[in-house]
Amino acid sequence: MVIRNQASRFVLLITCLMYLIFYVDRVNISTAAPFMQKDLGLSTTQLGLAFSAFAYPYAFFQIAGGWLGDRLGPRIALTLCAIVVGVSTIWTGFVGGLAALFMSRLALGIGEGPAFPTATRALSNWMRPDQRAFAQGITHAFSRAGNALTPPLIALIIVAFSWRDSFVFLGIAALVWGVLWFIYFRDDPRTHSAITEEELTDLPPATVVATRKAVPWVPLLKRILPVTLTDFCYGWILWLYLNWLPSFFLHEYHFAIKKSAIFAAGVFLAGVVGDTVGGILSDRILRKTGDVSKARVSVIVLGFLGSFCFMLPIVFTHDLTVVTVCLSLAFFFAELIVAPIWAMPMDIAPEYAGSASGFMNFGFGMAGIISPVVFGAAIDLTGRWDVPFIGSLAFLLIGAVLALRCRPGERFVHEPKAAVPLAHQPTPA
Repeated sequence: MVIRNQASRFVLLITCLMYLIFYVDRVNISTAAPFMQKDLGLSTTQLGLAFSAFAYPYAFFQIAGGWLGDRLGPRIALTLCAIVVGVSTIWTGFVGGLAALFMSRLALGIGEGPAFPTATRALSNWMRPDQRAFAQGITHAFSRAGNALTPPLIALIIVAFSWRDSFVFLGIAALVWGVLWFIYFRDDPRTHSAITEEELTDLPPATVVATRKAVPWVPLLKRILPVTLTDFCYGWILWLYLNWLPSFFLHEYHFAIKKSAIFAAGVFLAGVVGDTVGGILSDRILRKTGDVSKARVSVIVLGFLGSFCFMLPIVFTHDLTVVTVCLSLAFFFAELIVAPIWAMPMDIAPEYAGSASGFMNFGFGMAGIISPVVFGAAIDLTGRWDVPFIGSLAFLLIGAVLALRCRPGERFVHEPKAAVPLAHQPTPA
């Protein structure tokens, strides 16, 4: 898959950089956690509570932020997101206890909540339908590259400076990205100075790009709900990896931080490949069959079932090599889900892509609220760091079943009921 348009390629590249930077700012706490836990005097349950703080506003700002992206446009909305993400990440480097840490993570969730739905809105304006899954796959591949990059990067900064400095450096990176986005991006490709007439022929019509319709909240929510529930199951697994993987290697196998970071990075790199392959595979099926549902749903089901098969051996073995390989393969298959599930809101409701994506990713955010606290309590109760992985197997099977109900091939069309003319209203008795 190649994006031919020069301007579209650069927009996609800038969007990829946002996914990378925002994910590094999101998951850096998992690598810094052992040092923060000791420095701030936190229990594992309290640490899980701090992890979950991000997800509260992240979940609810999916919907509000998706609407904001549809109304203000991605240029302004994502610039504001970058400012909030950068400032809140820097703030985390100055916290002195659980309350301040909780508040800084809440602020980060507010900044990141609207980001991905709004980016989906931006991509729906700039990408052809048969490029959508690839675009979602490559952007999320960059986010997983952020996952892979974060453990060794944060470990190096901590060793050279401190865990506090790591948050300051990464917060500045988010602010720099915001400036780049505001300068280059335009909501309507037709107003971009670098666009050509030839490029515009492949892009969505101006009527879709310029849509500022009132969002039909209830009908749209009902239509997207199966996608939301499927995304919850995927989110349960992803939050498990994002929040606990470095600590799993550090505590379960008694590694030093550098070694645990290397093993965690290796697992996350498998996700980079999975995101890219999922997007390419889904779009290839679409071009070959013309069936949107088959292109999206089949890849999602494959991802859930493949992840289940490779996570299952963790129940039966403690061998480091086997566990690392199985976790990597399980994460690869889980990440096949990302591109097709993020393409669904654009397939189902392109006029409301931001709001539809917000509804969908609300499920992911809710998983982020619940799972870290559950995982932290389970580890405190059992003393075993593999329990969260074992307990998550059921969600992989449930997600595969729910995916069959998503129906991305059926376009959402909302036709408001016409008002009854006064002349035809019944006369009061």
